[in-house]
Amino acid sequence: MKDLVTLGEFVIQKQHEYPGATGELSQIFGAIRLASKLVHREINKAGIADIVGSAGNENVQGEDQQKLDVYANEKFKSALAARGLVCGLASEEDDDFVEFDQPMNKGSKYVVLIDPVDGSSNIDVNVSVGTIFSIYRRVSPANGPVILEDFLQPGTAQVAAGYIIFGSSTMLVYTTGNGVNGFTFDPSIGVFYLSHQNLTFPKKGRIYSVNEGNYVHFPAGVKKFIKYCQERDDASDRPYSSRYIGSLVADFHRNLLKGGIFMYPSFAGHPKGKLRLLYECNPIAFITEQAGGIASDGKGRILEIQPSELHERTPLFVGSSELVKVAEEFMENHGSEI
Repeated sequence: MKDLVTLGEFVIQKQHEYPGATGELSQIFGAIRLASKLVHREINKAGIADIVGSAGNENVQGEDQQKLDVYANEKFKSALAARGLVCGLASEEDDDFVEFDQPMNKGSKYVVLIDPVDGSSNIDVNVSVGTIFSIYRRVSPANGPVILEDFLQPGTAQVAAGYIIFGSSTMLVYTTGNGVNGFTFDPSIGVFYLSHQNLTFPKKGRIYSVNEGNYVHFPAGVKKFIKYCQERDDASDRPYSSRYIGSLVADFHRNLLKGGIFMYPSFAGHPKGKLRLLYECNPIAFITEQAGGIASDGKGRILEIQPSELHERTPLFVGSSELVKVAEEFMENHGSEI
């Protein structure tokens, strides 16, 4: 039997790669790990516990909040605040950022941005959902209040990013800028074990993931690329397989392991698409680049976009490098605007 390495042990082992590391980041991961266990527990009771369905509220984007959204948002917020290492949090489920202003949080140098439950409507039908997070160093003085600019940083400034996927097993996948590693949760003893070391995207891939129900409303370049994926070409193993779950984490995780491209382009009524730059696209892009893939808005690198508001949206094309490059070429030649 191979030696089992826990998430906590792995983070500590890797501290030597970061001169001046003080262990603060490992404690933040500890908070995320704890909250993810609580969410895992509730998800696994879906159908027999009062965790499915609508909470009867709308979030700032005008979307119907699920009960699980509200539950997970509070658990991650509480766990991160309690460690005293985070000075503020911005969530897809909150109108504005939240400052952790207790005495133990004063002087904290990190902020966290999070999508507590990606694909939460899928919980009602027992389909995989996930949590997406990213960690930044604040840019404001450590002895002052956290400010909006602490959160409106480009993705290149991320210290760490990751996601938790709640599926047939629960996995936590993360990067601190030195590769991507995945940890599988053993619920019998409550521990995440290293199960997927040094994850990398296959360069090509044979899967494309997009909501083709919006096809007629997509930009011309996206339509051309989808047709390219569907055309037979034995030399390039086309046609490719279409796989779309409707949960970014689940679609992304599959493509990371098997190779492929996930697309959420602009379309009629949504000129910037529907995915949020800060809570979804930036962390997924950071993981992608660390795994050897490409994350693009159709024109350029996601991580270089300077955000202007907390809930900003952007188109996303992410996955195996060769597929994303081809998609960018189609959009350059045929148009990426609706």
